[in-house]
Amino acid sequence: DFKEVFMFYYLQGPITILEPSLAVVDCGGVGYSCAVTAYTAAQLKLNQNARLYVHENIREGAFDLFGFASREELRCFQLLLGVNGVGPKAALAILSAGGPQSFTLAVMTGDEKALTVAQGVGKKLAQRIILELKDKIGGASPELDFSGPTPAVPAGENAVALATAALQELGYSSSEIAAALKGCDPKAGTEEMVRYALRSMVIRS
Repeated sequence: DFKEVFMFYYLQGPITILEPSLAVVDCGGVGYSCAVTAYTAAQLKLNQNARLYVHENIREGAFDLFGFASREELRCFQLLLGVNGVGPKAALAILSAGGPQSFTLAVMTGDEKALTVAQGVGKKLAQRIILELKDKIGGASPELDFSGPTPAVPAGENAVALATAALQELGYSSSEIAAALKGCDPKAGTEEMVRYALRSMVIRS
């Protein structure tokens, strides 16, 4: 995960310019230009207030802002930037192809084809993304490890608790998680429950 302390956490105000890959947010008379994914752009409306969670990319001679409609999408973007060979352009393309939920599902299920749909992402890079992020996508904490249930808690209850914790790490609320897990086999393992919930959320979105 990214540990840097950035200047901006989010920008909020009316959207004064909106294009498929660009949104300008007016904050007190100052227009902040943010590169956005197609997923985020589709949720914005011109001249209406919005909040964009921001990632800053400061380099020599440039200060780029990337805006996201949800903290979940921002987290996915930052995870992607942590993969060797993935720059901002590729990360935006991957998330534009299906949004954070579809990306998360692709990593959890090892779906290379879903990632290679994005422009500039080949099979080798897709494999690297899956390899490096599969363990991180459910959260970096040791208690989110999918290695198996702890003896102190019944298997079914432990799997639900771990799956819930993993989904909360991705930004889902308790009510959203409970609704997504309805109908899931109570004897399923943690990873299977996470996959089931993500599929359910993708279908509902």
